[in-house]
Amino acid sequence: MAHPVRDQLKYWAIGMLVLFLVLWALGKVMLPFLVGGAIAYFLDPVADRLQKLGLSRTAATAIISLAAVFATVALFLSVIPTLVRQLSELINAAPEIIRKLMDYLYERFPDLSDNTSTIRTSLAELGEAIKSRGMVVVNTLIGSAVSVLDWVLFLVIVPVVAFYMLLDWDRMVRRIDELLPRAYAPTVRHLASEIDRVLAAFVRGQLTVCLILGGFYAAALAAAGLQFGFIVGAIAGAITFIPYVGSIVGGALAIGLALVQYWGDWWSVGLIAAIFAVGQFLEGNVITPRLVGGSVGLHPVWLLFALSAFGSLFGFAGMLVAVPVAAAIGVLVRFASARYVESDLYRGDAPPEP
Repeated sequence: MAHPVRDQLKYWAIGMLVLFLVLWALGKVMLPFLVGGAIAYFLDPVADRLQKLGLSRTAATAIISLAAVFATVALFLSVIPTLVRQLSELINAAPEIIRKLMDYLYERFPDLSDNTSTIRTSLAELGEAIKSRGMVVVNTLIGSAVSVLDWVLFLVIVPVVAFYMLLDWDRMVRRIDELLPRAYAPTVRHLASEIDRVLAAFVRGQLTVCLILGGFYAAALAAAGLQFGFIVGAIAGAITFIPYVGSIVGGALAIGLALVQYWGDWWSVGLIAAIFAVGQFLEGNVITPRLVGGSVGLHPVWLLFALSAFGSLFGFAGMLVAVPVAAAIGVLVRFASARYVESDLYRGDAPPEP
């Protein structure tokens, strides 16, 4: 006999509360397991394709793991040092960039040359603040990275968790399906498939878009000769998952640096702007339609709210679960809305006569 709706809501509310408390209490402990699970989820389609080619699940997982190890080593040896170096150089160059901007403003607006000018004082303080605060951030990141025990445990646990979850992914899914209440199994499967579709389209698709655009912007800006072009391209690609924000922030930063570096050489400034115009065209007309497809139901404002809320509550671990939770809530809200539209409450049908 099925439980009444009130009891079901009570059980689900208790389950959500327990999950919330566990995440709250074990956020830092759960971080490597969440990262490992996210990696396994991302790579599961690759393992499925290798299985279709005739490989066993164990062989497919081993091949993916070896490829991931080689890719990670290559990334740390080639890309990461350049990013850290350019980020430090950009922070140290901030006062000089601000000084050049001030010189340009003095030429156009002589009144600003007054030592008591508020704008002049503010710009000078801004440059020094970027330099001092920026180096504090960099040193903090480096200092936290050399926290040997935590970092070593993270680097050891994440690959192990990702390997075993990828190896047993299909088995875990089947086991969870076997434990579903039989009366609600079709509905739960439908909702789970919708959530998986949204996550696959958004997380896998947008991550791939970010990597492609970040690589394109970094390579193109570096080839164009822009100072700090590599780090600017990486920043623009990293935040591309928020529509328009990546292009606006990256474009403004790149064009601002180009104006300082190439002032008077408008062809070079135009070339930097053209790189972002080409990137936006490729993203909107080629890359995103092919990799992400149509709308997946995650509005940018809802996504920003989820990232901010979970990040403030649970730290970095909360940010990792923010997108899946936001996707799940979106699917559940659409499902509830559809049921409401089909209900007597919405249509206003009169109840049957007793």
